[in-house]
Amino acid sequence: MDKSTHEIRLAQWKQIIEQCQRRPEGQSAKQWLEENRINDKSYYYWQRKIRRGIYERIECSTALPSTSAQKNNAVSFAEISFGNQSMEPFPSSFQPTAVIKTAKATVAMSDNISDRLLDRILQEVNHA
Repeated sequence: MDKSTHEIRLAQWKQIIEQCQRRPEGQSAKQWLEENRINDKSYYYWQRKIRRGIYERIECSTALPSTSAQKNNAVSFAEISFGNQSMEPFPSSFQPTAVIKTAKATVAMSDNISDRLLDRILQEVNHA
């Protein structure tokens, strides 16, 4: 499969996964997939591929070295621009389940956030 075909399929599956995520309350993913004639193995395959891609981007961004300040070895952070790349797989439909606000930061997250990522976010918010 060439790169452009893969990108088109990836975009199509992102849309399908987004629609499944917005399914009516009380309806299982399995029911939604059957109703929309979508093969569940294909659905979960693409969901894994998309999540891995996002995880790799997050890992790459957190692997960047921090800049140490002169005093007390305190660590400071700088915002990094990713250009036109989006870190969110479904920016148009993101509905946060929880929002944490402090004087210096606001963090919005969905209910399918990994325990590891949530733990890291809470540690950083605690130190912000």
